[in-house]
Amino acid sequence: MLIISKRVRYLISSLVLLFGFIGIQFLEESYKFPAIALLVVITGLFSIWSFYEGLGKNMTLASIILPMLYTLGVGMFWFLIPSNLYTRIPIIVFFTVGVYVLFSTMNIYTVSSSKTIALLRAARGVGFVLTLVTSFLLFDAILSIRQNIFISSSLVFITSFLLFIQGFWSIELEKKIETVIMSMSFISSIIVTELSVLIFFWPVTVVVGSLFLTSGVYMLLGLGQTKLEERLFPSAIREYITVGLIVLIGMFFATQWGK
Repeated sequence: MLIISKRVRYLISSLVLLFGFIGIQFLEESYKFPAIALLVVITGLFSIWSFYEGLGKNMTLASIILPMLYTLGVGMFWFLIPSNLYTRIPIIVFFTVGVYVLFSTMNIYTVSSSKTIALLRAARGVGFVLTLVTSFLLFDAILSIRQNIFISSSLVFITSFLLFIQGFWSIELEKKIETVIMSMSFISSIIVTELSVLIFFWPVTVVVGSLFLTSGVYMLLGLGQTKLEERLFPSAIREYITVGLIVLIGMFFATQWGK
């Protein structure tokens, strides 16, 4: 029986997804969005194949959330950038490298749910950054479609809830569904949704609004993870709140008032 190492599986999965991502660009407009949805599902399947040893019918399945949302975010963002080589090629490289890194990171999570490994802290740092990147891409796409407040806020809630679940689970790494994880994810998602309702009435650009919502995810996810690690000291609280205030002030001055 042919045994394929995990790194080779990551590479194969990344390359297949890369070719799928590029292939979508040659489809007619009416087929592109369904194709992205299909690619998201394929990303989930390749995630399961890439680190199936640590997966089970439990909370370890949360590890496939971020790769799927990352594919969705990059896929939707692709349609919002100028159509030229100077922007397309970097996005393709960014997508491929990101998927490979995510597979490696999620594998560390699933393995760590059964035993402690040295790379866990580094993996959490990478996962945190990629969660923020993914949230920005998805929020940017949601705000760009300019739907009514009910549709936009609902999409923001669903997106935030999924991101928070995998983000908080990466700290606990329990195989059973923890009530505290679900509660923190729900409350944090409600707060981000309320922020999205706020900017619906605030004349900000899509990019500024997306950064504002992402900063909300940064604060809530950071504070929540710190609490779960039992390191929620005053200095940590000040750090996250300071970042939030800086973004809020920057958003105020970036607003085109009166237009």
